[in-house]
Amino acid sequence: MSQVLHTPPPSTRAPAADDLAALAARHGLSVSGARPTLPEYVRQLWARRHFISAFATAKLTAQYSQAKLGQVWQVMTPLLNAAVYYFIFGVLLGTKHNVPDYVPFLVTGVFIWTFTQSSIMAGTRAISGNLGLVRALHFPRAALPISFALQQLQQLLFSMAALAVILLCFGVPVSLSWVLAVPALVLQFTFNAGVSMIVARLGAKTPDIAQLMPFVLRTWMYVSGVMWSIDKLTRKEPHVLRVLLELNPAAVYIDLMRFALIDSFHAAALPPHVWAAATGWALLAGIGGFIYFWKAEETYGRG
Repeated sequence: MSQVLHTPPPSTRAPAADDLAALAARHGLSVSGARPTLPEYVRQLWARRHFISAFATAKLTAQYSQAKLGQVWQVMTPLLNAAVYYFIFGVLLGTKHNVPDYVPFLVTGVFIWTFTQSSIMAGTRAISGNLGLVRALHFPRAALPISFALQQLQQLLFSMAALAVILLCFGVPVSLSWVLAVPALVLQFTFNAGVSMIVARLGAKTPDIAQLMPFVLRTWMYVSGVMWSIDKLTRKEPHVLRVLLELNPAAVYIDLMRFALIDSFHAAALPPHVWAAATGWALLAGIGGFIYFWKAEETYGRG
């Protein structure tokens, strides 16, 4: 007996992948977890600006919640670091010689460097340390490293009050140049947030980056003029070396803040075109880091 093959009517056939894609596009559906376009990503991030601010404030409040002195450690930690550096570098190694207002010079350098250091260290764990949040909620992941950088900016602003008291106690007068601290901090925050996004992507893929980063940052600190004057100690060094040290982004932002706050730190101690360098580093790290982080948006929290 012969078998008759029946072809199912068109309505019962499984739809092709192209048909499904066309149907989804017609109804405004997209692939779950797909990376949005860059303009759309920026809009999503801006829409969550209140979450970023609230998250940063909550993390700052909880940071020292278990310590008896609480938020006092926000100021005490950089001050204690400055005291250690003063004894080792200022007294034992003699870097305080020929540097006017060395204590304000040192404390300013430590506070501004700590801002960059803490932002980058927090950025390395922004994704890997918050996988539960990343996997549970849908939001632009760049909100995490940016919020950590904002948290460190808030902490620095607390410390700046103590820094102002130290400057006044050591005879540094209040001057109109203190206003320059505002654009300097804006540029430094942009730079820090950009680098935080870069290391956040690296740390999400390779968690061991967080173990390596303290050694990288410690080396970077020693060549950034935190405890010593690049201008004075490199006058006899090759010109290329001096230029590289002066244009190091951490040194640029530290020098700008010293120039803004310390009356004895004159413009002659600044590298040429220092504001252009500070702006260039901020744009390069901020825009470049943002795009670099966005390109891996769909991979965060997977695997």
